Amino acid sequence: MGNRLSKIATRTGDGGTTGLGDGSRTDKDSIRIIAIGEVDELNSHLGLLLCEDMPADLREELVTIQHDLFDLGGELCIPGYQMIKEAHVERLDALLAKYNDTLPALTEFILPAGSRAASQAHVCRTVCRRAERSIVTLGKEETIHDHPRQYVNRLSDLLFVLSRVLNRYAGGTDVLWQHERKRD
Repeated sequence: MGNRLSKIATRTGDGGTTGLGDGSRTDKDSIRIIAIGEVDELNSHLGLLLCEDMPADLREELVTIQHDLFDLGGELCIPGYQMIKEAHVERLDALLAKYNDTLPALTEFILPAGSRAASQAHVCRTVCRRAERSIVTLGKEETIHDHPRQYVNRLSDLLFVLSRVLNRYAGGTDVLWQHERKRD
């Protein structure tokens, strides 16, 4: 791997194509590359979220998720390859249960707001949903495994829950949508 990363500017993509992990080339605007890019963007936003103050166990769980997303990008980069498995999805299910059990039931929609960390978690959630849409689209055009789609679906749910957790960690609460609010 060290040799592959020793030269960053290869110029092989100057014509609008990029190499996949299996050695084949595809257009830089193909749905596969779009999906990979959106997973990479999500991972970058998670890195920004990790700059915020949060409980140590949550920080470690998010770092694990960053590694999972790197693996997910690798799976998307190599047609037919599988790195994200059912155990990854089950781990997110367990985290969802763990964190959701600490929260009061929602009685109203919430706004993507509150603390800076919670707001960044909401940004991650929306980027995750976009990545999910791209993975769904890719699955309509090419055969891919189910677990990547399930993983990002579960992750977006988890990020919603974590935004609520992070608001409480910062000493706040959910910012509720006020459906009766007067608008000028």
